[in-house]
Amino acid sequence: MHKEQRQKIRTRLSSAGLNQALFSHPESVTWLTGFAPPVELGGHQFAGGPALVWYEDGHFTLIILDALGGFAEKHHEQADVDVLTYPAYAIDRPITPHANLADVFTTFLKSVAEGGQVGLERHTLPLFLYQILDQTLNPKAIEGIDGWVAKLRIRKTAQEIAILRRTFALTDVGHAVARQAVAVGMREIDVWGATHAAMNSHAGHRVPLGNDCIVTDRKGEHQNIGGWPLDYPIREDSALIVDLSTRVDGYWSDSCATYYPQSPTALQVKLHRIIEEALAYAISLIKPGAVANEIDAKVRAFIERAGYPAYIHHTGHGVGVGLHEEPRIVPYNDMPLEPDMIVMLEPGIYIPD
Repeated sequence: MHKEQRQKIRTRLSSAGLNQALFSHPESVTWLTGFAPPVELGGHQFAGGPALVWYEDGHFTLIILDALGGFAEKHHEQADVDVLTYPAYAIDRPITPHANLADVFTTFLKSVAEGGQVGLERHTLPLFLYQILDQTLNPKAIEGIDGWVAKLRIRKTAQEIAILRRTFALTDVGHAVARQAVAVGMREIDVWGATHAAMNSHAGHRVPLGNDCIVTDRKGEHQNIGGWPLDYPIREDSALIVDLSTRVDGYWSDSCATYYPQSPTALQVKLHRIIEEALAYAISLIKPGAVANEIDAKVRAFIERAGYPAYIHHTGHGVGVGLHEEPRIVPYNDMPLEPDMIVMLEPGIYIPD
């Protein structure tokens, strides 16, 4: 898995004269190796730091918590990736994951070549690991490579597109259940719980699930645009925004819909029709060479011509190992679209209160 991705970063590092590099951004680690911690959201509670990928002479070493070491067996076919683990949970000694990671990382660095120039994702590397790198390896120079992987990730490989299709198929399972669960008297959290349970059952394991599940009659500024599900009840005249993002094999989906507990009102039917038309229009604009902020402006103008204020969030964004990736379809972004980019589109109409 991910051989094309690793070759891309080899080429990029070689062009910069870098023979060694350390990657610490979670999305970089997933993109390079396929490793994504199998937890709902966030890091593992026993991890001493982020998963790391060390690169040297064309080879990669993934450094992770031992509890996650089953990844090595699952991905044994990756001949150019070694897996190094460190311990954390124990009953015969204190739980000291940070110290254990520091020890393993120090020992590992002592075994590699010294003195060269090292590329480093600085922004996501904890200070104590940076200090170990600097003191143990004694590099001639450290070059920041933050953002290098993100740029290479924008255009998806055929393998990545196949994974994304599986991810979205699981999201479809969630939406089918959510649509049926929306009923007067149910709460946001009830719909969310039924949706997540169905997705876990279909996948056969616990899957991360994010984003929004809210009744649109929540009060307060911007409260009816998005948020975690709470105990707000669904009323007869409610609409429920269900925005699902789940992760399969390290890749995220993102899919939003609005559901009604009973037959929608005339206004709801009208708003839904306008958004369907806006979405179709937005899709027609997605093509190589189109510019992100020009697409954004055109879709916002479409909503305004229908007589409603432009939404306050993005028109769309890329998706992959990160939930929000380039190309962001937003006002500031003048990035032109390229083949093999994957773009989510999310026009909407929001009426205060």
